[in-house]
Amino acid sequence: MSQPTNLNEYKQQIRSCYDARTSYDNDFTFRRALPLVELVELKPGQQILDIATGTGIIAIAAAEIIGTQGKVIGVDIAPGMLAQARRKIVAAGLQNLELIEADAETITFEDTSFDVIFCATAIVLLSDIPAAFRNWYRWLKPDGIVAFSCWSMTSFFTPIIVKVCAKYGFDLPNLHEPLGSKEKCYTLLQEVGFRDIDIKTEQFGKYLSLEDAQNFWQGTWLNANGHPLLHLSAEQIEPLKAEFRAEIATLATDKGVWQEMTTFFVTGKK
Repeated sequence: MSQPTNLNEYKQQIRSCYDARTSYDNDFTFRRALPLVELVELKPGQQILDIATGTGIIAIAAAEIIGTQGKVIGVDIAPGMLAQARRKIVAAGLQNLELIEADAETITFEDTSFDVIFCATAIVLLSDIPAAFRNWYRWLKPDGIVAFSCWSMTSFFTPIIVKVCAKYGFDLPNLHEPLGSKEKCYTLLQEVGFRDIDIKTEQFGKYLSLEDAQNFWQGTWLNANGHPLLHLSAEQIEPLKAEFRAEIATLATDKGVWQEMTTFFVTGKK
C-alpha cells in the first residue's frame, strides 16, 4: 500500500519521531509489548491485526504462533519502523505477515475480519481513542479480543512537565490522561460494548542518574489535539527545560531519580 498522504501536522510529527528511531528494539520495547501476546491465547489459523506495529515485535510473535493457515496484518505510519520490521520478517522466514504503511485512524477493514486486534503503547497517540475502539469492535469477529497497553497518567515525569508548563502559563494536556488509570481503560471499553475486560498492571519504573533524568524531557511533546508548546522556538523552550531540570534535582536520592512507569495491559472481548 502506498505511503499515507495528506497527513496533518500532528501525524507528520509522529512519523518523523518514529522514523528517527533507527535502532528501536531493546529489552524495554520487548517487555512492554510481548505480555499482550501472552495474555491472549492465540490459536493456529487466526486472523490478527496489529495497530502501530512498529518494528513488528507483536506481529512477528503472533505470526509464529498462528502458523501458515493464519495471517497477521501490521499497520504503521512510519516507514522507518516498517523497514526494520521487514528485515526481521525476512530473517525469520515468515510468509503469513503483511505490513501496511498507513494512518491507523483512516485505514479501514471489513467488519468481523479479525480474531484479535493488538495495539501496544501507541494507543495514546491516536487522536480519537473511543472512535478507534468502535472501529476495532466492528472489525473483530464475535468473541474476538482487543489487547492494548498504555501508561498511567503519572508515568515519565508527566506531572512535573505539566507543572513546569503551568508555571510559565502553558496549559499542557497530559498525553496519558485518556487511558491513564485502570478505571478509564475499563470505562472506555465497556462503553463500546466490550466485555470480560481484564487489566493487569506492571511497574517498569527505574532509577535514573540525575543527569539522565534532567535530560529526559527535551521540550518536545506529542498530543493529537495540539498543545501550547508546538510552535515555540528552541529559545522559548529553554526556560521550561531549565525549570524541569531544577524540579528533577529536588527528587534526587542516593539511588538516583525514580522514574515511574506504570503500564496497563488490557484485554476485552467482543
